[in-house]
Amino acid sequence: MITPLLFLAAAVAAPNPAPAKKPAPEPAKDGWTEAFAFTKVDLPAGLDDQVGGLAFLDDGRLAVAFHRGEVFIRQTDGAWKQFAEGLHEPLGLLPDGQGALLVMQRPELTRLEDTNGDGKADRYRTVWDGFGMTGNYHEFAFGPARGPDGALYVSLNLASSGAGIFKEIRGNWSEIGKATREQLASGKTGGAGRMYGRVPYRGCIVRIADGGRGPAELFATGFRSPDGIGFDGQGHLLVNDNQGDWRGSSPLQVVTKGSFNGHPASLVWSPGWDKGDPLALPVPELEKLRTQPGGIFIQGELSNSPTQPAVFPKSWGALAGQVVFGEMNAARLVRFVGEDVGGVHQGAMIPFLDTKTLRNGNHRMAFAPDGALHVGKTHLSWAGNNGIVRIEAPKALPPLIETVRLTAGGFEVRFTAPLAKASLVPALRSFRYKYHVAYGSPKVDELALESAWSLSADGKVLTLPLKEVRAGFVHEIKLTGAKTLDGRELLGPIAYYQVVKTK
Repeated sequence: MITPLLFLAAAVAAPNPAPAKKPAPEPAKDGWTEAFAFTKVDLPAGLDDQVGGLAFLDDGRLAVAFHRGEVFIRQTDGAWKQFAEGLHEPLGLLPDGQGALLVMQRPELTRLEDTNGDGKADRYRTVWDGFGMTGNYHEFAFGPARGPDGALYVSLNLASSGAGIFKEIRGNWSEIGKATREQLASGKTGGAGRMYGRVPYRGCIVRIADGGRGPAELFATGFRSPDGIGFDGQGHLLVNDNQGDWRGSSPLQVVTKGSFNGHPASLVWSPGWDKGDPLALPVPELEKLRTQPGGIFIQGELSNSPTQPAVFPKSWGALAGQVVFGEMNAARLVRFVGEDVGGVHQGAMIPFLDTKTLRNGNHRMAFAPDGALHVGKTHLSWAGNNGIVRIEAPKALPPLIETVRLTAGGFEVRFTAPLAKASLVPALRSFRYKYHVAYGSPKVDELALESAWSLSADGKVLTLPLKEVRAGFVHEIKLTGAKTLDGRELLGPIAYYQVVKTK
């Protein structure tokens, strides 16, 4: 697996975009395309239409930041007007009132302001640039997300041993680590660890108080490549990361202040850190420090490169309040159905819009005022796509897994439509991934699970009692072949529930 946007820096430097490819033939109809209407959003002509940020303004207009540095806004008549230009790798966009936009560039969080009312930004104001940069190609910056406290939250990538650093850097240099600054500047990265963070606050989440007007503080550590950051409807800060070193599979971290979320490199920026090189600490010691993920994006089956979260609005019926994530490698999105258990937010990952019609490269997402989901895509010489796809809010949901809840003795699965009992053959297993320095992990400690399951009289609730629910394990619930009473296929018939705490 390769981190999303792995070749971003090199691609942005290219003088010309790659020649346009011939459009692929339209995929055949399937259950998803019969239930949801997909349309391609027309974008400005002559533009490299790879999306780094996407958001709807308070007045309903769509704003888009493109990877090559432009920001355009679609007007009420459907025409596009350029709002800003010359940005450096914009990878996040957030409305900030009075027509202003916050954009996360590689070197800073910037506020784009139109002070004379002509529809174009004439002031590019630095909101925060208090993080380090070494020139390593992998030092991407994501966000911002606005919390219920009004603060802004951004996530910062670690550097990669796939390349060195520049002689001139920004920020304080940490001497903690085997590789010296001189070695890294000369391209000798062998002692650095696969991913490293030697300047502030690489691999961290940073909180900027008072909507960006207050001071910045280190909020959490332990990230590798956190391309997806956002809040759910209950105020949980959700940050996903990508499979790699110290990441057996891509995790979804429910981030709290002061938490360590798994990748050791950024621990050097923890206040009062005095334990030396964190990459050299024994795994059991790191295990005691880390916050377990609240969900797992199953590598190779569900999501190899998860991206931005978005919250379903009321117009999506039973899905309202749930979270949907983008996915770079596959032509699907991923829903997260979370719940609080013993003070821990955890839950199930479920495939969504799993159709070739969606295409891959699903990078940035936003819901329009009318409820339509807009998905912005990117590829930059890697797996992905380009453009924006619009998916209308359905008048009625198709047969889906609505929720998965942990019970005292197993699981309860609720559906959006009544299922035929004769079509149900639940297959269950549990497994986990190793927490170790190696890149990724196979599934380990796999165990097939048996259940004397039952279906409610109305066909909408499946009860799955188990002899044991295993804390620290993913529990897979597979319902292949399930159909409704009127013969429709259950779409996305699998759920992966990450049990951190049992009931």
